[in-house]
Amino acid sequence: MNISGTTRVFLILGDPVAQVRAPEAFNHLFAKHGVDAVLVPAKVSSKNLGAFVKHSLLAENIEGLWLAIPHKTPMVDLLDQCETQGRVAGAVNAARRNADGSLEGALFDGVGFVKALDHFGIPVPGRKALVVGVGGGGVAIATSLAARGAGRIALFDSTPGRTAAVAAKLSAEFGIDVVSVASPDPAGYDLVVNATPLGLKAGDPLPFDVARLDASTAVVDILMKNQPTPLLRACHARGITAHPGFEMMVQQVPEYLSFFGFDAIARAVQVDASDVRALFAAP
Repeated sequence: MNISGTTRVFLILGDPVAQVRAPEAFNHLFAKHGVDAVLVPAKVSSKNLGAFVKHSLLAENIEGLWLAIPHKTPMVDLLDQCETQGRVAGAVNAARRNADGSLEGALFDGVGFVKALDHFGIPVPGRKALVVGVGGGGVAIATSLAARGAGRIALFDSTPGRTAAVAAKLSAEFGIDVVSVASPDPAGYDLVVNATPLGLKAGDPLPFDVARLDASTAVVDILMKNQPTPLLRACHARGITAHPGFEMMVQQVPEYLSFFGFDAIARAVQVDASDVRALFAAP
């Protein structure tokens, strides 16, 4: 990688940030396509997010931000503009500085998730889904499932009160049955999604009881680290179809690229994402 005084700089903000895989993929694509740009991780605490965003973007060659846990939701309050998915979900995972200096955000987690379901051959319309974890990623996934016509969506989060407001907002926006549930019991659902960080640390409990899954249920664990995750191993031991989060990220890559103006690379990845897929699947 050749970094010079002309290099366009993008940052991915998180806390923690060691788990992020985006720099591997995007820096590979920038180099492959001869683009003078770099994506750099930055560990930023929640209390410093506002100040960091304000001051880092004073550098004119820092053109935009990727957002990781826990910044997807609080970033919304720092934006001047936000597209529909991000507005409804109340979360974004990218922000760019426009020519007029305004800060615009967009959300790709949900779009990437439903595109991954397409890749796996899992139809969304009419499906009964349980989303465990209603942070930025979980809300994005629930929003896209609702927009795609899921039959019923149940939301669970360990933080009391968070899910009720999200469920009411999605029900009103999309006119489907979205409910808050008191436990992450997966029985009776066609699709169950782990959108919590459980599984990142040794000794984490499983996000739900795998023994309660119906045999035909599809499970997606959106964690990118510690593959296969404890949840995926437990599901496979029961013969349950379970997928890691790699494909969700693969399917987001063209969305990020287009948002930041790299349309030619976005089209190339949309046609053939095999090298990106291989990068995310690597340990």
